[in-house]
Amino acid sequence: MILIKVYGEYFFDLCIKIQHNMLSENLIQSLIEQSEQIREQAEKLKKDDLSTLTWRLNDTSWNILECLEHLNLYGDFYLAEIEQKIQNSKSKSQIEFKSGLLGGYFARTMLPKEKLNKMNTFKDKNPLNTKLDKSVIDRFIDQQTKLLDLLTKSRNVNLNKVRINISISKLISLKLGDTFQFYVSHIQRHLKQIERIQTEMKNS
Repeated sequence: MILIKVYGEYFFDLCIKIQHNMLSENLIQSLIEQSEQIREQAEKLKKDDLSTLTWRLNDTSWNILECLEHLNLYGDFYLAEIEQKIQNSKSKSQIEFKSGLLGGYFARTMLPKEKLNKMNTFKDKNPLNTKLDKSVIDRFIDQQTKLLDLLTKSRNVNLNKVRINISISKLISLKLGDTFQFYVSHIQRHLKQIERIQTEMKNS
């Protein structure tokens, strides 16, 4: 068991949900199921009125629409990047996917926790106090549909060899399989945040 210390946090490599070595098809199917659940959860938010969707605990906290818009901003980058790399790849599918060290770490840090640790958000991905409406939910759902399509198409390429640039630096790229896990975990993390906002609103 390897103990890694990064930014003051400890992670046990063998005690995590992110898959390191697994069949590529099992990984893709698992991510498809998670993404379908995410889309269903977003559909339920469409029933809420705008006052509910824009409620915030304090001046510096996000509301529900801002959480989704944050995810939309990342989706604009990653979904386009993934689509291009899949389209241009000449690789063939490989039976097993092996998570990379850096990609595995990024995915682990995004896993939803009971008590979410605060992470700094880049200014261009911070929608605080942006004027938003319910169309944000529709855009988010459209992105999840696009993600499901890309996951299906990824069955035809090598999840180990296709590499995706990350949004903060073109000098760093992750395996496609790790990128999918990181991306879906990031979405789940903020859906947990939305659940917390809903609880805070009920208790306020």
